Amino acid sequence: MKANNHITIIRSFVALGVACAISGAWAANVPAGTELAAKQELVRNNGSEPASLDPHKVESDVEFNLISDFFDGLVVVRNDGSIEPRLAEKWEEKDNTVWTFHLRPGLKWSNGEPITAEDVVWSWQRLADPKTASPYASYLGGMHIANAADIALGKQAPDTLGVKALDANTLQITLTQPTAAFLAMLAHPSLVAIDKTVVEKFGDKWTQPGNFVSSGAYTLSQWVVNEKVIGLRNKQYWDDSHTVINKVTYLPIASETADINRYKAGEIDIVYTLSQTQFGSLKKSIPDQVHVTPKLATYYYEFNTTKAPFNDPRVRRALNMALDKDIIAERVLGQGQIPAWVVSQKKIGGVEIKSPEYASWTHEKRVAEAKKLLEEAGFNASHPLSFNLLYNTSENHKRIAIAVSSMWSKNLGVEAKLQNQEWKTMLDTMHNGTFDVVRYAWVADYDDASTFLNTFRTGNSENNSKYSNAAYDEALNNAAKADNVADRGKFYQQAEDLLAKDVPAIPVYHYVLAQLVKPFVGGYAPNNLGQYFTRDMYIKKH
Repeated sequence: MKANNHITIIRSFVALGVACAISGAWAANVPAGTELAAKQELVRNNGSEPASLDPHKVESDVEFNLISDFFDGLVVVRNDGSIEPRLAEKWEEKDNTVWTFHLRPGLKWSNGEPITAEDVVWSWQRLADPKTASPYASYLGGMHIANAADIALGKQAPDTLGVKALDANTLQITLTQPTAAFLAMLAHPSLVAIDKTVVEKFGDKWTQPGNFVSSGAYTLSQWVVNEKVIGLRNKQYWDDSHTVINKVTYLPIASETADINRYKAGEIDIVYTLSQTQFGSLKKSIPDQVHVTPKLATYYYEFNTTKAPFNDPRVRRALNMALDKDIIAERVLGQGQIPAWVVSQKKIGGVEIKSPEYASWTHEKRVAEAKKLLEEAGFNASHPLSFNLLYNTSENHKRIAIAVSSMWSKNLGVEAKLQNQEWKTMLDTMHNGTFDVVRYAWVADYDDASTFLNTFRTGNSENNSKYSNAAYDEALNNAAKADNVADRGKFYQQAEDLLAKDVPAIPVYHYVLAQLVKPFVGGYAPNNLGQYFTRDMYIKKH
């Protein structure tokens, strides 16, 4: 299974202690005999207006889709799980803790200036620096890079990070312990290098057209807020000879209906996501254009555990138990989504995670237990629980929220008052802690359960619930130290068991990626993280 491959490959590199220089065709691979269109331009809906194009200021696929087209990382994880070089041409490791990466000679930013190892060092120091306030400030600590965790907490200076430039083309990374998923984690969009000179010259305005400098297949040409973002082919890109599409336009359409209507009108080549209400009819009318692929992602409702009554795990567990997730997955959604009782995935990174015991109960038994828990917490018919349920503007999120609130009302007499905000506003609300319960989702950053579970660690920069449990943190620490998949799985199970008891978030369902794609778009092949890159695609003659 793809979910298992990259861990196996990484561990084999580590075991052999060999230098890694892997060749392969990672850009657009046009089959022989394919006739290409004269106009190589792609229009893809991206779901929402991006919060920023600064890789250190963002946290969702809305932004990372753009960043992955505009920037290259040191490596990339391909669809078969293998690790292939990008900016790094080769690498070697010592004792699984000291990794040395050699950049390709002659790398250039889109403005023609050289890309150096020092650019990577400065960028990662900026990511971890609390002054940057990055949602991914904790990510380098999760990789066990020396001093990263303390830097993110403000306990050490950014320049103490265990990353240094040995020379202009050589980068050395020091870990405090071996990390099995290290190379896969290295491919995350938050770890792309950005140009220090440009950032220091323009400040927060460096991401604007005219100022923007990139390292990937495309660079920013135009950004009209709430209308479009346009990327043009970056002629300075080291692998530009394998790029086919010359122009890519990203649209911020939140309405699934408008997205599909514009697709039918020929204005969009790839929709962001398929509306459940139209899925069945589209499968019948244009089945060859409906694409459904697995995706390591979980949809959940996150509690503000610092705020009464959600500081009481009995209330949180009761709300979890009272949902009929089978109905949500099969009837409200109905595209192949799986009911979720764990925050990570049932199968991920070679590990199988068991659901809590109450997941196997009948729905009636769970509701009875939920009523009992609420009663113990002081809520009943004469004193009903009432709170605000926040979601970002979307027809699908609204339908799910209506279904969820109806279940809570029917089963427990609970009133969940629905609120919606635009994506960027909702993110601010989350990070400010001014919410009761909020709709959120986590898409795996890499193929390992820790990508989900780390977001509930004490002090993690993505822990919006503010959940804190020393036993949970210890389970994840032990998992990171484990030197085999079986032992890692045992500790991940311990962590999931604690989440099932404490419920800082209610897992609702595990995703699939459902999209409409025009038949003339070649090279569309999402990986199990739901990623697909414009540099891999091409437009066939039509």
